[in-house]
Amino acid sequence: MTLYRLLLCVCLFALGASVTARAQEPANVLSVQAMQEQAQEFLHKQAQMYPGVATITLDTSRLDTMPACAQNQIFLPSGQRLRSRMSVGVRCLSPHSWSTSIGATLSIQGSYYVSSRRINPGETIQQDDLVEREGDLLALANGVVIDPERIIGYVASQRIPLGNAIRASALRDPQSVTRGQMVRTIARGMGFVASGEGQALQSGAPGTQIQIKASSGQIISATVLDASTVQVIL
Repeated sequence: MTLYRLLLCVCLFALGASVTARAQEPANVLSVQAMQEQAQEFLHKQAQMYPGVATITLDTSRLDTMPACAQNQIFLPSGQRLRSRMSVGVRCLSPHSWSTSIGATLSIQGSYYVSSRRINPGETIQQDDLVEREGDLLALANGVVIDPERIIGYVASQRIPLGNAIRASALRDPQSVTRGQMVRTIARGMGFVASGEGQALQSGAPGTQIQIKASSGQIISATVLDASTVQVIL
């Protein structure tokens, strides 16, 4: 009888400990699947900046070893942009504070453009100079322009070989000023406007600030207005 009572007490103690442990767990614990779905949604929103269809695969194995979490945040590490292979941050806010990362593989299938001929420096790019291609936009080299509105009408600043994707570094705004170019300078003040001439010491697109050598030889700062005019900063 004594042994029976002893076994009964041990069983009741174990049951009570289990109930207590469950009571201490957060009421709305997020499952690994729920956090995976959050990360999927987060990356899909990030991918909307690209004109294509995103495919995302996540490796959430690290989350299996983390403490229970009821409230969290999904984030990208500082300065990171979407890449074919990358990490996504997961930060738990409650009931425990922890942070980890999960691996992600992405592809975004969409359109981009390559040159239909060799384009020489100084030539203005027209619609006929481009050929549309389909592919993974994230697999393209850094700086490739995928929006045709940011290509057509722009001027080639360097030679673009036949069949090459168009890089931003190979283009300049047609309203930009180039280094060494003579420009008209305009100075505005209280009740007066003065104009003159100077030489651009730097290249710059409209709205940017460049250095100008005035006809007097003085070096001044000016804001580019268009391809032939700058406004002197007083």
